[in-house]
Order: sequence, then C-alpha cells, then structure tokens
Amino acid sequence: MMRPRVSLCVVDSADDAAAAAMQIVLRIEREAIAERGVFNIALAGGSTPRPLYSLLASAPSPRPRFERWQIFFGDERMVPSDHHDSNYRMARETLFDRVPIAPQQIHRVPTDAGSATLAAAAYAAELQRCFALAPGQLPRFDLVLLGMGADGHTASLFPGGSAVTEASTLPVVATWVEKLHADRVTLTAAAINAARTVLFIVTGTDKAFALRAVLTAESDGETQAPIPPARTVAPTDGELLFVADRAAAALRQ
Repeated sequence: MMRPRVSLCVVDSADDAAAAAMQIVLRIEREAIAERGVFNIALAGGSTPRPLYSLLASAPSPRPRFERWQIFFGDERMVPSDHHDSNYRMARETLFDRVPIAPQQIHRVPTDAGSATLAAAAYAAELQRCFALAPGQLPRFDLVLLGMGADGHTASLFPGGSAVTEASTLPVVATWVEKLHADRVTLTAAAINAARTVLFIVTGTDKAFALRAVLTAESDGETQAPIPPARTVAPTDGELLFVADRAAAALRQ
C-alpha cells in the first residue's frame, strides 16, 4: 500500500509532542472552519492524547473556536460513559468540562446500547446523520487523531482482530480484542482513510519497534513479520502525519 503525503515530526519529549500536535490541530481547525464552517474531529483514546487535550483546554488567545467543533471518537471500550476506562470520560475530564462545547456537539459511542454490535450500528447511524451520508458513503473527517500501541494497534484495530482481517466498507464495526478479552467499537481503516488528515501521536520507548515497522518503506517489506494494523492507515485523498518523541523515533530509518 502506497502512503501518500507522509510527514514525521520528531521532538524531544512527550510534552513537546503534545505541543506540536496542538499546533497541527489548530492549523487544521482554522482551515476547516474557513472552508466549510465546521471542524469535524475524531478523538483518540488511551493515555497518549491526554496532554494534548489539556493543552487545548488551556490554549491562549486566539483560543480554538470550540463552538464550531463537531467531536467524534475513533474507538471506544464497551464500558459505561462514566467508567475509568471510557475514552469519552477521559476526553470529558481533560477537555469537554473545561471549554465551551455544547452536549450536542459531542457524538460518543452509545456503549449503553446493549452490545458492541448494537453500539456500532447506532454509531454508524449517527455518522450517517451528522455527515448526511448516502448508503455506502464514508464520513470525511477533517482530522482523525490516533495513538499507537507497542503491538502496532491503532484505534481498536488490533493484530489478528476481525476489524483488521475482515475487509470492510462500513465506517464503524464491533470487534472482539482477544488479548484484552473485551469488546470494542472502532472506526474502520476505510473510514480513517477517508479523512482529510490523520495525525498519529506516538511517545515512549516501547513504541519504537512498532513505529519503525509502520514507517518502513514498502520496498523493505520482504520480512515475514505481520504488518502492524497502524500500517493500514493511508488516507486516500489526504495527509498522514506522525508526531513522535525521540524515544519512540529512536529506531526510525
């Protein structure tokens, strides 16, 4: 798979990665609002984006135009929205509760739907409504934020998981993550790749091998090692950006 318009920014620390990522978010926000009047962003979960969300919440003037944001999620754990493991809860505590974002601007995965399958179907319907999608059409986010695990997973696209191994033209699917013994709901690679911009934030020494594998040129793919799920992210008509600290980028070629 060819990787269009890939850019890697290496900074000294995780804090610097958050600061660099914020500048990218603000740039894309300005462009989206100027061109379309709205900024559609899919947030990442986990621990890596927490510093970014805190920076956005305390950004100096000119502040983000939060009243123009429409906020979605790249994936979600099948837990209540107030659960410690909820990606929505993390974003609410670090960002939503601290800035002027109205509840109707936030589109969370309905984990109270009864099952991951029902939650994925309901979230797909919400995307269809928000983006006025025709049948079979994918949403076009202005920005999808992603992290990456040491195993190369991103969103809830895990090695060997059904969300990766089964080709899908759906925007959202339910997936069972065997290593975690848990159901999750995730955007598909197809939905992520329809975005105008995808931004990975990768920090920590434990991510170094995975980041190298994801960034390895296609011509170097002679190894029998499995392709990391994050490698399937390749926007079809957009830019692919990586911000990494020096620890994560230590093995880059």
